[in-house]
Amino acid sequence: MINLNLKAKIYIFSLFTIIGFDSCLRAEGLFDKIELEASASLGYYSNYIWRGFTLDKDAVIQPGVNLSWKGLSFSFWSSFDAESDDELASDEIDYVFDYTKELNDLLSISLGHTYYDFPEIASYSREFYVGFGLSRIPVLDLPIETSLIYYHDYGDESNGGGEGDYVSLDMAYSLLLLEDIGLTMDLGSHYGFNNELFIAGQGSDLAFSFGFTIPLNDNLTVSPTVNYSLPLGDLKDDDDGAQEDRVYGGMALAYNF
Repeated sequence: MINLNLKAKIYIFSLFTIIGFDSCLRAEGLFDKIELEASASLGYYSNYIWRGFTLDKDAVIQPGVNLSWKGLSFSFWSSFDAESDDELASDEIDYVFDYTKELNDLLSISLGHTYYDFPEIASYSREFYVGFGLSRIPVLDLPIETSLIYYHDYGDESNGGGEGDYVSLDMAYSLLLLEDIGLTMDLGSHYGFNNELFIAGQGSDLAFSFGFTIPLNDNLTVSPTVNYSLPLGDLKDDDDGAQEDRVYGGMALAYNF
């Protein structure tokens, strides 16, 4: 049974209010006039897995909003318990500032900052990141999106910070199944290297995802997924990270304004 706390209900209500408000803005053409792009999402997953860490074994609700203008973007993302059957306190609110520059039709570079707020345990963390992305694999000319990003968490451990580094290599491929409606099959893979980020030593994690993106109308899609997460090294070591393999699933609604 879904049992959301008051704060989660407020955020989800606010998300749908924003989507409703978009109809008024779009009718006036304000987004086009100021070249503002916006999107909102609402996810439901059986577990919350982050960089190989199991942050919640219960189901979670994850609403988010993104605003972008000429390469600059601000993202609000959050995760809240939908159930309360375990001992983990995973409620989280993230604020992300990003600048992404597309150098050409192949290569883009990004830099940004994330502030992590953990309201249930009154703690927080902060990190900078820099990376690049490829729209396809060159030479082979395969339509596989690839990104390599370096993160540095400089949050003080006494306040809940990680004080460590993380490198993420991600690849994604979408195959168009039904052109008339835009239905795609989506495959994803991830490798992350962890240097003392919430662990004492060094570890890594692998992740794989399989799902579909199903358009419901011109602006709204639903994406069911199944995911597998595999911790390695000190992240898995019982005397350090003590993380376990996880298979989890869920779905996300995405609305492009």
